[in-house]
Amino acid sequence: MQGQKLSALQLELLNVYSFQPKEEDLLAIKKMLAQYFSDKLQKNIQKAVDDKGITEKDLDKWLNG
Repeated sequence: MQGQKLSALQLELLNVYSFQPKEEDLLAIKKMLAQYFSDKLQKNIQKAVDDKGITEKDLDKWLNG
């Protein structure tokens, strides 16, 4: 079985860990990553809403079944 190559993000995170950051620094990095991906998801959702003409009513219906 052949191993998978690490992504650029994984390699960068390994570089961060090699400096043995403090726990508070790791927490800050986690929060930054979470915020980045949350923002990116929200932008993608907004683009889909705009492109497809999805309404707030449609979104509420999907979320609440």
